[in-house]
Amino acid sequence: MKVIAIGATGFIGRYVVAALAGAGHEVAVVHRGSTPLKASRGVVEILAARSTLQEKKDTFQAWSPDVVLDMILSSAPQARATLETFRGIARRVVAVSSGDVYRAMSVLHRIDPGPLEPVPLTEDSALRTTMPPYSKEALAAVRTTFAWVDEEYDKVQVEHAIQSDPELPATILRLPMVYGPGDPLHRFFPVVKRLDDRRPAIVYERSHADFVPCRGYVENVAHAIAMACSSDAAAGRIYNVCEPDAITEADWTARIAAVTGWTGRVVAVPREQTPKHLVQPYRVEQHLFMDSSRIRAELGYAELVSVEEALRRTVEWERSNPPQQIDPAQYDYPAEDEALART
Repeated sequence: MKVIAIGATGFIGRYVVAALAGAGHEVAVVHRGSTPLKASRGVVEILAARSTLQEKKDTFQAWSPDVVLDMILSSAPQARATLETFRGIARRVVAVSSGDVYRAMSVLHRIDPGPLEPVPLTEDSALRTTMPPYSKEALAAVRTTFAWVDEEYDKVQVEHAIQSDPELPATILRLPMVYGPGDPLHRFFPVVKRLDDRRPAIVYERSHADFVPCRGYVENVAHAIAMACSSDAAAGRIYNVCEPDAITEADWTARIAAVTGWTGRVVAVPREQTPKHLVQPYRVEQHLFMDSSRIRAELGYAELVSVEEALRRTVEWERSNPPQQIDPAQYDYPAEDEALART
């Protein structure tokens, strides 16, 4: 199969390209050239910005892809541009979306004040009606890390737009919180730092300790994306991609600790006893756990890397690649010791 992958040079995309090429598919990666593409047999580069896709239409047509995979759709205008560029050229489009399309995300971020959404979230769960999914401040912070996110970011509108063309059937993949080597958000670092600083305990506010998000290891998520590209049965379908087990933040932290040999405690304390730097602004009673049974049943998806091995690799990477900037205020150990002394 021939796949054109747009923006597949980053955290997740490089693993997707490796998975597709490793399975014998021909891959052309369309990117701006700002991130080097790892050389691989069967992979070619097409240099283009998203705003100049139409100018490369003859190149795309000559390459004659079966599938176009868009890893970096941020807004409806971008989705429509992808459709306009590849209509009549590709047979299918695979769009990477996010679990933030669900109404539960608006509830978590206190944008929707209504009742909690039931979990697990299935592909038929209620979507957000509040736009955008994050506050202006939160979106600005996201854009400092992910250059492809624009001011109109909204994956709900992306999904509506990408499904609008009957001539180019779409597959939509709703991704979880993705972790692993190369994670630009360093999601594991706050835990790993405390483990390496030999903290006697890791403190959570009680409702945060019980919070159940949705997670996926980067190589496993990439495998799911590659499977969706490879299977014609995925045309017209929407799939949640995430690990199958609902695990609380506290239990997840304990799992990370277990792969390091740390023998301390994970302690949940009442909100009024929680140090200010550990109090979450979210409505964490709203869990975000997604049901991934559809992609497992229809495409035969299963994780390639076990959770234990995924954790080991991620901890090793975090230790070798700490964030360039570390906020000391987020590691106020005297305040954490005081909270522990009151338990």
